[in-house]
Formats: sequence, C-alpha cells, structure tokens
Amino acid sequence: MKLPKKQLAALAFAALTAFPVSSASAELREYVLAPGDTLQIDVFGHSDLSTRRDSADSSYVVRPDGKLLFPLIGEINLAGRTVADFTAELERRLSEYIINPNVTVNVTKLGGTRVFVLGEVRNPGMFTLSRSHRMLDAVGAAGGFTQYAAKKNVYLIRDIHDDGTAGQVEKLNLNDYLKKGDMSQNVELQEGDCLYFTSNNKIDFSKDIMPWVYGYYYIDRLRKD
Repeated sequence: MKLPKKQLAALAFAALTAFPVSSASAELREYVLAPGDTLQIDVFGHSDLSTRRDSADSSYVVRPDGKLLFPLIGEINLAGRTVADFTAELERRLSEYIINPNVTVNVTKLGGTRVFVLGEVRNPGMFTLSRSHRMLDAVGAAGGFTQYAAKKNVYLIRDIHDDGTAGQVEKLNLNDYLKKGDMSQNVELQEGDCLYFTSNNKIDFSKDIMPWVYGYYYIDRLRKD
C-alpha cells in the first residue's frame, strides 16, 4: 500500500520530532523480529512445545545472530521476518509432525538494537532502539536533525571495529524518503550501526566517529569484566 505524500510526510515528521523512539514505522508495517526479542509461542494442544505461563525460562528468545532454536524443527532464521511470516513458517514446518498445527506468536519483550546517531542531530549519541530498528526511528531517538544537516547525504557506517576500521560505508538520501516516499532509504539498522549527518557532505572518520566508538567499546568491556 502506497500512502499519499501528505500522509507520509506527516508520519515522517512525527517520527523525526518524537523522543523517545517513534512508533510511526511500526504503525506502517507489521513488526519485524529483532535479536533479543522474547516470544511467547503457543502450539494448540501441545504444551511441550508452548511457552509456559508460570516460567519465564520457557520463553523463546531471538539470538544475537537472528536465529531461534525450536523443538522438532531446529534453527530458524528470523532476520528480516515479521511475526506473521514466522508464525506461518512454524505451522508449515510443524505440519510434518503434527496434523493441522495451530500456532500463535506474541512478542512479550522487545530486544534492543544499539546504534549511533551523530553529526547534525539535536542529541548525538548512542541509542537503544526497542521497537522498530529503522533509520527514521534512530533519527527520532536523537531528537531529529538540525537545520544544517545535509539530508541528501546521510552516511550509514557498518561493522565498525575498535581498531578504527569499518566494513561498509554507504550514503542514504533522507529527502527521497520524506518527499518521494522511497521506502528503501529507511533502512533497517543492525547492532553497532552508525548514522552520520554531515553539514558539508564530508566526514572525518577519526574525528567524527571514532571517539564515540572508542567510548562505547570501553564501557562495553567494563560491563563484561
């Protein structure tokens, strides 16, 4: 379904000005499962496969690699999958063992995806996205962009390592999303991703990005120790 431009712009504006994370993206599409999500799965008539109401330990949790281990079936890759997709796959694969399986899946606790939003935004820093995990949600968490932001050239930096290297850098055009409804620009973010809004279409990786990343890795090590 393609929304009218005025309606899309209104939703985008709401997401960009909201803090904490806006739910606008979640309202436009069915929830996409993410690492850390806790799921209540019920297989009608099969309590051995279902989440027990009296035990949190029986819940199913999406692993950091986006996979989940389910009895009889084994590993299922949930990356980029909606709740409806996952439910349908469970019913399809369980039908090999159960006659007409009836499955319901509910998200009881949302996992968090930590991302950096830096540069020309109102509140630069690291944020944990716990609803949807797309660019617009991250920008909303940072309070929106400033008047100096070059919205046609938003850097998405992935696989940042503490040695100062990055595996992938690409440019996104936020204007194409806001003005043309190009949904491909509102990408789904992954753990550790960085969005950088420039004012002059340039970026100094060592100066603009790495001080934040070093701080993140230092705090992360303290937590693990």
